[in-house]
Amino acid sequence: MATVTPYLCAKDTAAALEFYAAAFGAVETSRWTDPAAGTVGHAEFTVQGARVMIADEWPDGGVYAPTPGRSSVSLVLEVDDVDGLFERAVAAGATVDRPVTDSPHGRGGWLFDPYGHRWHLTAPSPPDVSKSELQRAVGDDYVIS
Repeated sequence: MATVTPYLCAKDTAAALEFYAAAFGAVETSRWTDPAAGTVGHAEFTVQGARVMIADEWPDGGVYAPTPGRSSVSLVLEVDDVDGLFERAVAAGATVDRPVTDSPHGRGGWLFDPYGHRWHLTAPSPPDVSKSELQRAVGDDYVIS
């Protein structure tokens, strides 16, 4: 199976790493700092067993942090205690996009971290939900194939 590793960009990677540790229990595994520029050129951390990379903005390379509140990408983080981790992230500075609710495919909520990245915290999906059950639950709003 292939692996996709997200590579995030932040305006202040050092502070973002502190946020991810406080909000999600992330563990920093690597950091390359440019002392002359005072920037983080590359860092890595793990969260719930997944590896994530992050660096400060690099305008010369066309790499910019997302605009807070507007992101074209969401990071889906599957956790056992959605409510607890969601509350922890909000207490650490995240902004609620959609509160935690139950849905046909499980329990989850959406938030933005202070660096513009959108996170979907979700509980493991129930393994026994069929496509026909999901279709009944969403009604005519979507066609599930």
